Amino acid sequence: MGLIYGYDIYLRPRNIARALAHLAELAPPARAVPPQLEITLPDGHRLALPFTSNFTSDPVDCSTSGNLDLDTSLMFDADDALREYARTDGPEPEATRRIRIGYIYVTIRFESRLHPDYASMECWAATSEMSRLFARSTTIRKAFTDLTAAGGGVCCLFDTGDGAPEQVCWLNGEPTRETVPGPRFPDHQALVATWPHAEK
Repeated sequence: MGLIYGYDIYLRPRNIARALAHLAELAPPARAVPPQLEITLPDGHRLALPFTSNFTSDPVDCSTSGNLDLDTSLMFDADDALREYARTDGPEPEATRRIRIGYIYVTIRFESRLHPDYASMECWAATSEMSRLFARSTTIRKAFTDLTAAGGGVCCLFDTGDGAPEQVCWLNGEPTRETVPGPRFPDHQALVATWPHAEK
């Protein structure tokens, strides 16, 4: 089994539609997924996304589901790590100097594993090489912390999925470089204790 690195964003459930709209802004503008994926969220909010779910474009009703799985292709501003990836494993930079990588799999959990009053958006790389790129690229990290901020998230974690300490990239409105476990956060409970009181 290969490397599975990802960024996990924690947010209030009412902000899921907002976060998904910002995630869609990272999609390649010319990506053809006819028709766009139509999603109904548990709160009844409807939106169309330029992604697939389980590799189909069939409408998804999340009213009776705890999760939403998306297959995405996203674009990031070029940095040295992304340019190297493009030379060996990916497409050339586009005119905007952004580089498309995919698949990035996204799982929305309407009740996160860390706190039931918060949802999570887990974005993980599909291959080991992409996982290494997630670890090296400063612009990919910035894209996910920017997504956390724009989507009203309270926390963004970088997780290597191998039991190593997770990196806290964004917390309560500020970028940071703490770890869990670490000196400030010995466990996830200590991290969650810093989040604002959750409201449904």
